[in-house]
Amino acid sequence: MIEIRELTKTYGGIDAVKDVTFTASPGRVTGFLGMNGSGKTTTLRVLLGLSRATSGAALINGRRYRDLDKPLTQVGAVLEQGISHPGQTGRSHLRTQALLCGAGRDRVEELLEYVGLADAGGKRTGDYSLGMRQRLAVATAMLGGPQVLVLDEPANGLDPSGMAWLRGLLRDHAAAGGTVLISSHLLGELEQLVDDVVIIAGGRVRLTEPLEALTGRQTMRLRVRGRDPRVLWAAFERAGAEVTTDGQVLHVTGLTPEDAGEIAYAVQQPVYELALDVPTLEQIFFELAGAA
Repeated sequence: MIEIRELTKTYGGIDAVKDVTFTASPGRVTGFLGMNGSGKTTTLRVLLGLSRATSGAALINGRRYRDLDKPLTQVGAVLEQGISHPGQTGRSHLRTQALLCGAGRDRVEELLEYVGLADAGGKRTGDYSLGMRQRLAVATAMLGGPQVLVLDEPANGLDPSGMAWLRGLLRDHAAAGGTVLISSHLLGELEQLVDDVVIIAGGRVRLTEPLEALTGRQTMRLRVRGRDPRVLWAAFERAGAEVTTDGQVLHVTGLTPEDAGEIAYAVQQPVYELALDVPTLEQIFFELAGAA
């Protein structure tokens, strides 16, 4: 488990993060969302022992990173790209890193196959694409067989097949009882992956909640397109709904799809489109982070 407790980190009298508190639990994938400068990377650096907290605590399995016994076997991390020497092959890089955590050559070959780099293991990493470097970084994080994965923007540079591979890998890791904390600006992709959401803005946590509960409690809104939008607009408002438009469709709040269909039938207006407009994680994020 990852536990962040009232974490504050101050640089030159300015709080990069202030009283940040959240958890990432075993068996779940937690999405850590924040714009540039929000305090997201600062929090992850403190968690991984790369920076000291001013106050509060950032714990992995109940201990600070520097107090972990054989930390590379407990937590794997991807914090930045280009972690390998460009003159090394992917295989040589993994073999070098394996020495730090006691992994053998069989583990290196297993991971090259697992991340889809078996055929590229003999190539210099300087010739790797961005997506290939991301795959190598994930393989490096997994060398010690850690239960906890901390991944900062691991999807950068991945093509659609790479995204599908990453989703499967992280879901499998969580299903096996592992803990995954992942940050990403690709919110559409993250929505298909995470179980829990933590939103940070201005150095403070604005929300921590299961994704299902977050999207489920949003106000129901309908998209309606019909023959005469003015007639439909007036009819919906008479029924107590709030109506807006983007010039293409009516956005209707306060009615169920059944209500809207019955009202359109009553005023004899053919409807060409009637659908729930479910808010995306991106929309919710921008609303809560104050970026909309």
